[in-house]
Amino acid sequence: MATITSLVDTTTTTNQGKSGDTLHIIGTGLGTTTRVNFGSTTVTSGLTVTATQVSLTIPSAQCAGQVSVSVTSSTNVTSNALPFFLIAAPSVTGVGTGCGPAAGGGSVTLYGTNFLTGTGITVGGTPVTPTPTFSSASQVTFTTPAHTMVNPCVDTVDVVITTFGGASPPAGNLSQFSYYSAPAITSLVPATGTADDEIVVNGSCFINVSVVDFSDGVNTIPAASVSVLGDGQLVATVPAGLTAGPGTVTVTTCGGPSNAQAFTIT
Repeated sequence: MATITSLVDTTTTTNQGKSGDTLHIIGTGLGTTTRVNFGSTTVTSGLTVTATQVSLTIPSAQCAGQVSVSVTSSTNVTSNALPFFLIAAPSVTGVGTGCGPAAGGGSVTLYGTNFLTGTGITVGGTPVTPTPTFSSASQVTFTTPAHTMVNPCVDTVDVVITTFGGASPPAGNLSQFSYYSAPAITSLVPATGTADDEIVVNGSCFINVSVVDFSDGVNTIPAASVSVLGDGQLVATVPAGLTAGPGTVTVTTCGGPSNAQAFTIT
């Protein structure tokens, strides 16, 4: 009679894995095996059989969780059964911080399911390093890798988590992250002004502007109001509270702060 002593998934090298992996059933008296009983599924084709090992591809259409695995011989004798743990594929349901600078380095929390056996994360195909610790089934925090921009200002890419259960499928904007180039200021018109004056700021990558700051070298105060006219132009109102003299203006987006453009406070 056949006796099974261990089950080894060749992907995980443990007794857990996913549909599509190769499973080695190890034991004695296995040479007459004609059928593998894998949970509720019977596998009769694609078996590689020796006296001490039966190999097969783990069948699909199985529910995640513990299943029993046994073998049946040509004389219809069934071996003992051992448990195997089918791991569900992960899914992503949200990206906590949806944008950051192209230089990387931002902290992002990923939300979803079946994360505990995570082995890695990619953002736009680039691996996250160091590999985060997967201590929760529903969320993990990681640091974004640097990204080479394809578009001038914004690139939106997929975030994929890989576990012993496979790779998470795309979930539209729920599993996407947007890399931003830093905005740049080329000119201010006029380049002088006082509180309540409107200043035209010319430049590039003024997308999802979070703040326009005016500084007198000591105090930094957000613009009283901001109207973005396009990716390369916005109108900012000089705030009160600045000391007259030389100062600067900066624009900040998900890509970080722009250069500090010279501005004279009158």
